Amino acid sequence: MDRYIKFVKERTDIEQNYAKQLRNLTKKYNKRGNKDDQDCKYSNHAAFQEILKELNDYAGQREVIAESMTTTICTELIKHLQDFKVERKNHLLDVKKAQQNLDSAFKHLETIKKRSAKEWAEAEKATQQAEKIESDTNSTKPDVDKAKQHANVRTHIAEECRTDYAAELQKYNKEQKSHYYSEIPQILNKLQDMDERRIRILAEKYCRFSEIEKNVLSIITKCLDGITAAGKQIDEKKDSKLLIEQHKSGFERPGDVEFEDYTQGVKKAISESSLNPPKVRGKLRLFGKKHKVNFHDAQSEDFSHLPPEQRKKKLQAKIEEISKDLQKTQDQSEALDKMKGVYEQTPQMGDPASLEPQILETSQKINRLKGELNKYEVLHTPACIQIMNNRFRPYKKYFFVNDNSQNIYTSFEEDFDDIPSPIGHCEALYTFQGNSEGTVSILEGELLTIMENDKGDGWMRVLKGNGEEGYIPSSYVKQTA
Repeated sequence: MDRYIKFVKERTDIEQNYAKQLRNLTKKYNKRGNKDDQDCKYSNHAAFQEILKELNDYAGQREVIAESMTTTICTELIKHLQDFKVERKNHLLDVKKAQQNLDSAFKHLETIKKRSAKEWAEAEKATQQAEKIESDTNSTKPDVDKAKQHANVRTHIAEECRTDYAAELQKYNKEQKSHYYSEIPQILNKLQDMDERRIRILAEKYCRFSEIEKNVLSIITKCLDGITAAGKQIDEKKDSKLLIEQHKSGFERPGDVEFEDYTQGVKKAISESSLNPPKVRGKLRLFGKKHKVNFHDAQSEDFSHLPPEQRKKKLQAKIEEISKDLQKTQDQSEALDKMKGVYEQTPQMGDPASLEPQILETSQKINRLKGELNKYEVLHTPACIQIMNNRFRPYKKYFFVNDNSQNIYTSFEEDFDDIPSPIGHCEALYTFQGNSEGTVSILEGELLTIMENDKGDGWMRVLKGNGEEGYIPSSYVKQTA
């Protein structure tokens, strides 16, 4: 029984460690933060969170198994084991006591036996002495009578000892028979009954060992069925549409590229970079993942660095966040005003002046939040969105004519007389594919004219040697003059 208790304890340790590791695993992969909350919109991400939840419940059932084994097997068996030890000790003490009683009776019998033998020897000796005195011619009659009387006394004592010995022997034989045929068998039967009860209890706990797990098997099956159901609920079409909706830019598709005729009295400018186009360093990754060079590493406060659709989503989320914070602060302000009124009516409840710092701080926070909310609401208006979108739209195109005398900027549209002046020059460090509206493609090593510097949004407007103008990432070039 003691060995089985140790076995069950080790099994419970295994179950508890297994449950602990499962809980740590689910905690490690469980969602954290806003990004994961956003990811849970996808059915495959939500299914994974459901799997983690079911696995956590599964770990709980393993803990239930360990706890049940501890309480219904180990604890009960330890109590039974202690009772059996006490009972067995008492039975063995009874055996020892019975044996001691039998041994004491045997010693007493031996003592009486020796005394009887001694008295008969003395009687025999006295009888022989009397006969010797009687046969002696020199002995007087008183001597003979005295010797015979002494011999009779010794014989009488020997007879009494013999009677005592016979009675004690009969008593010992009776006790010995009772010892071997009654007392010891009864004690052995009690020991046997105790051992059978021990085995029966142990057998019950063997069965209980499996019943404990069977009791939670239905719940474990539900957890596993829940994991299967979570996998079947995944909708790949829905997830794909959500991904597209989340990352679409909102830019309009570019129109056809117009034909530019340089044959009518204009010498075509040919740059060295266009004759020997350099190798493209790498393709841009979709959805804003990290690349060797990013468009814009820092996030602007007004999200002007984002495409139109993403900008609208970010602005709307910011408005909702500020609105919730503003409502919460306003509720706090109302509560403080009510508390101040109560203090003014019932001065014993508190000092109204003690609330002034909190009221002032809350009022300042409300004004600040209202200002921020107004700012983002203005940025979210269709007119403001259109203005920001125009930062990405192409400006009027100019072509660059290179001859020995001067650089001439000529507009394709004659109704615009104000031609922007170049700010400086720069050289492309990397190749950029300007596929979005308002951008222009450049090649590594290409010389460009700066028409508008970076205004903090990570983009600058440049003019190419062929007259094409548009926006490029500021981090893709280095200024030369």
